[in-house]
Amino acid sequence: MDTMPSHLGLELAPCRSVHTFGMRFALDLIWLDAEGAVVRVDERVPPRRFRTCWRARSVIETLGGASGPFLAEDDRGDPERDER
Repeated sequence: MDTMPSHLGLELAPCRSVHTFGMRFALDLIWLDAEGAVVRVDERVPPRRFRTCWRARSVIETLGGASGPFLAEDDRGDPERDER
């Protein structure tokens, strides 16, 4: 797949780690805790990378730069509080 529609997301559960090896485009990663609350957002993760979020129980993958419509105003998470 060369790209994905910006209005679609893929939830992976359970999931605490994601790799983008083999991808041809960047992804936004929306990490969710066990209650479904956003704990972190990694934007525009390029191909051939690995990301981990130990507080997460699932992740939603969207096209890089397209996570905005999937998030509420206060759902950006705190990237300083979690490890990569």
